[in-house]
Amino acid sequence: MVKVLGIESSCDETGIAIYDTEQGLIADTLYSQIELHRQYGGVVPELASRDHLRRIIPLIDECLAQAKCLLNDLDALAYTAGPGLNGALLIGASIANSIGFANKLPIIPIHHLEGHLLSPLLADDKPNPPFIALLASGGHSQLIAVKAIGEYQLLGDTLDDAAGEAFDKTAKMLGLPYPGGRYIAELAALGHENYKLPRPMLHSGDLTMSFSGLKTAVLTLINNLTEQNITIEGQVLQDIARSIEESITDVLVKKSVMALKQTQIRTLVVSGGVSANLRLREKLDLELAKIQAKAFYPPLRLCTDNGAMIALAGAIRFKQQKFTYDFSVHPRWDLTTLASN
Repeated sequence: MVKVLGIESSCDETGIAIYDTEQGLIADTLYSQIELHRQYGGVVPELASRDHLRRIIPLIDECLAQAKCLLNDLDALAYTAGPGLNGALLIGASIANSIGFANKLPIIPIHHLEGHLLSPLLADDKPNPPFIALLASGGHSQLIAVKAIGEYQLLGDTLDDAAGEAFDKTAKMLGLPYPGGRYIAELAALGHENYKLPRPMLHSGDLTMSFSGLKTAVLTLINNLTEQNITIEGQVLQDIARSIEESITDVLVKKSVMALKQTQIRTLVVSGGVSANLRLREKLDLELAKIQAKAFYPPLRLCTDNGAMIALAGAIRFKQQKFTYDFSVHPRWDLTTLASN
């Protein structure tokens, strides 16, 4: 049995969790900085770092109390070492190593995207490698072939905006709050696809994606409607939101199916914030059933950044435990450079 406390502080959520290899996830606490950054329309790195510093120790205490255990009951600590915001990463790294040093606990640096990639293992229905991973978030839209934990091959990436970024930026154009993906989805559920928007690179023949053209198309649509004295509210707003959601999810689904066919793998793991989009899940399940494939998703509450995925990844990589307490963070870090477990 291995019990690991995970610390996630790569961006605008402070997540702490404890994962037990026998009992599963036994404690999970999270503080979101959305309200802090909303007035700026996006994450302010310096404010994010300061807020992590304020929240992280109380959240660790809360998590330990929730699990009814002490630091001495842990076998290791895991923390997000990158990619992410440099200052925010340093907060989690320094706290983890300080606690580890003081309590003689091993420290395990974790790749943020590997945490997301493994997060479906926290669901009741768990995938087994090999599988294709679709990582779709505000910063990433990638398709990765996973032969085993730690053996990753990048198959496709986005040339510009990520899917989550496209949701957020188009939502901002429509006057919706930050982060916009959730609000687009809520409106889309009441709308119709009455505005045909582009599906960039849908028929490119490869697994490369692009979403910046969609952003431009939405801006053009808004300007055209405004010139026609059409107010962007009510049903019009809902229809635009539905059109945006259909465009983004069509691209993600088409590229995912292509990746499965090209590799002849029949298991897809979907993770990252965009994996919470119910329309994406609906379309993937429908299309994958046609090719006798299956998609696996994290629990909805664990789609965005969280400590649970870091604790889980730490438990899986426990035998690579670190005792030196030397640490560094990697704001940019290629997932495919990770060594296998």
